[in-house]
Amino acid sequence: MGDLNGVTEQLDHVASLGVDAIWLAPHYVSPWADGGYDVADHRAVEPRLGTLADFDRLVARAHELGLRVIVDQVLNHTSCEHPWFVAALDGDDAMAERYLFLDPKPDGTPPNNWLSFFGTPGWTWSHRRRQYFFHQFLACQPSLDLRHPQVQEAHRDQIRYWRDRGVDGFRFDAVTSYLWDESLADNPPATPEVKARVQGPDFSPYTWQDHVHDMLPGDGADYAQKLRDWAGEDAWLLGEIGTGNKSFEICMSFSAPGRLDAAYSTDLPESHGAPAVVARAVDQTDLQRFAHWMSCHDQPRHNRSGTPEEARFFALLMAVLPGPWILYQGEEWGLPQPELLKEEITDPYDLLYWPNHPGREGPRVPMPWDPDAGNFGFTDGTPWLPMRWQPGPLRQAQQEDGVAATYRRLIALRREMGWAAAAMEKCDHGEDWLELCLLGEQGRFRAWFGYGPEADAPAIDDDALCFALKGNGDAEWRAAVWKLD
Repeated sequence: MGDLNGVTEQLDHVASLGVDAIWLAPHYVSPWADGGYDVADHRAVEPRLGTLADFDRLVARAHELGLRVIVDQVLNHTSCEHPWFVAALDGDDAMAERYLFLDPKPDGTPPNNWLSFFGTPGWTWSHRRRQYFFHQFLACQPSLDLRHPQVQEAHRDQIRYWRDRGVDGFRFDAVTSYLWDESLADNPPATPEVKARVQGPDFSPYTWQDHVHDMLPGDGADYAQKLRDWAGEDAWLLGEIGTGNKSFEICMSFSAPGRLDAAYSTDLPESHGAPAVVARAVDQTDLQRFAHWMSCHDQPRHNRSGTPEEARFFALLMAVLPGPWILYQGEEWGLPQPELLKEEITDPYDLLYWPNHPGREGPRVPMPWDPDAGNFGFTDGTPWLPMRWQPGPLRQAQQEDGVAATYRRLIALRREMGWAAAAMEKCDHGEDWLELCLLGEQGRFRAWFGYGPEADAPAIDDDALCFALKGNGDAEWRAAVWKLD
């Protein structure tokens, strides 16, 4: 399944891409019911992944290479094996107050209609306490009361603990789920407009509610000020916005001055980078505070065709967009989304809706390193998920003119041309094309992206060309960026 020492061994590759930092998914002690996002000890390393000494070596090596280290913080909930929750089930009322335990209604049903993000009931019965407890995700991930003083104290201390170990910043998991409405009112039904934007697949009951009471009440974004105070002014802080309704507006509220540096939503990957969604992000956000991306551990890999052309196309789009850019491991190889059999899948979300699952396990198939080695150089043992990558495309991606070289060139161009810090002067789009005009310290730039064969490409002055993609044989995935002055 990989470990911290394996990450350290490959940090030279990460640095060679030209990126600023590496973000580590949870490395904490966990039963691993949800990929490590069910934490039983926030200050210790999961033994399957290594030791604290291994973690310290990783941070030291990253800093030697000029890389910052960002780690996940899972503050919304704990594992059901966390000592606090175990004590609560054993009858410790003070520990139970750190979660949300409530008596049933007179008929024995849950306190309200709240659902978990997975679409299952958000309440689970504890026969030992004769109460329900709330969980916004799996039943083995009981939600914490983040208004509780002792919960806040523990979170503050663990954040400072990792800062003291050299961590440069944090990605806050499910940051919009931290607080619930203390009235505990039922969520209303989602209107068609809200349902279309609620995060998650439309076949999940979760998308049928307007989540105005179980997450993000009025003081939700204010909580980000506490995160900033705990982490320090020099830490780089990123928040996962887990609500599709008004997601861009909420990204901006969480990243307001004194709060997080940036936040991200799922709009771009869920729309496959659609021109209209890119335009909406440009119109509704300060791009310097909106982190953009196309693949991650919770979303299927975005190279749907598995071709170099599509991989390069979205790399260029992400490189040109101002603001923070998050790359997911392996997209620099142009990796497609793997297909897995039901018996190979371990992710509870994918299993719940099989075969129409959200596809979270696919992008977690281990990263291939060597197309000619056993298990692609990932392990001498048995990978935790089957690695059926195709050696040919991987070899091609690693060649001097391959996809990885494109990523390195684009990241270098992004720095040289100042695209990350540029201002967006213009954004036009049609159903299958997008045009952007940027103004930065290096001048003005025009970028055009053709998503389909019907998109009419503009005339391009070769003398001013920064980068161009011819697309595939069907004239899809064409794009160009050129300097206007």
